[in-house]
Amino acid sequence: MTGHLIVTDEDATRVITLRRPEKKNAITQEMYRAMSDAINTAQNDPAIRCLIITGGSGVFTAGNDLEDFLKDGTSNTDTLRASNATKFLYSLAHNVKPIIAAVDGVAIGIGTTMLFHCDYVLASTAATFSTPFIHLGLVPEGASSLLMPRTMGHQRAFATLVMGRTVTAEDARVAGFVNVVVAPGHTEAEARKVAREICALPAEAVAISRKLLKLPPEDLTRRIDQEGHLFGERMRSKEAVAAFKAFFSRKKA
Repeated sequence: MTGHLIVTDEDATRVITLRRPEKKNAITQEMYRAMSDAINTAQNDPAIRCLIITGGSGVFTAGNDLEDFLKDGTSNTDTLRASNATKFLYSLAHNVKPIIAAVDGVAIGIGTTMLFHCDYVLASTAATFSTPFIHLGLVPEGASSLLMPRTMGHQRAFATLVMGRTVTAEDARVAGFVNVVVAPGHTEAEARKVAREICALPAEAVAISRKLLKLPPEDLTRRIDQEGHLFGERMRSKEAVAAFKAFFSRKKA
């Protein structure tokens, strides 16, 4: 378990907390592995009825740690990416337990796309959502090209995924992927209340009903693989190489 991820079991709920504040909870390959393990090991544990993913107060996640991502991405074609970030996405796709997300602050890239695999999302008024793949010459990931239009409609999904526009918490609620907007600093406490409400319901009925609401896991993993293949191709494109160079030169300036 990485020091940048805290996993605690409280009552019937597993709380997965991203804890890398100095990097706005940017996700490393090791953090992806730890999140996958936390989700996977809950699947056959009857004591765990619900999962919460949170970044704590003030930030959810800035998405991929780009330096870590590029280092692994260039070392062995797509193998490491496939075994870490994609493993996490597969864990979300195959997960059978209700997942609640508590978003306070920025949710960038996979920080936004993972929310479409969740069942209930709370956001603070300080939360913002963005998927700036296009600005890096890349394409959507996490089955977002399938799930976002299904949730938000094509036009909103186009503005978010293709134009890279940032979405406010209230706009996200209107768009349908945030359930409720709360005051900053209160998302985690409110998420625990929702978890208690879910855990008080008949477990088998919840599991069956949730399964009926969700797309089949194979539909999700098929789209994750399709996006992943195109993402890998785009990583080697002239557009992406130029965009990443510009990004890092701005960062150093």
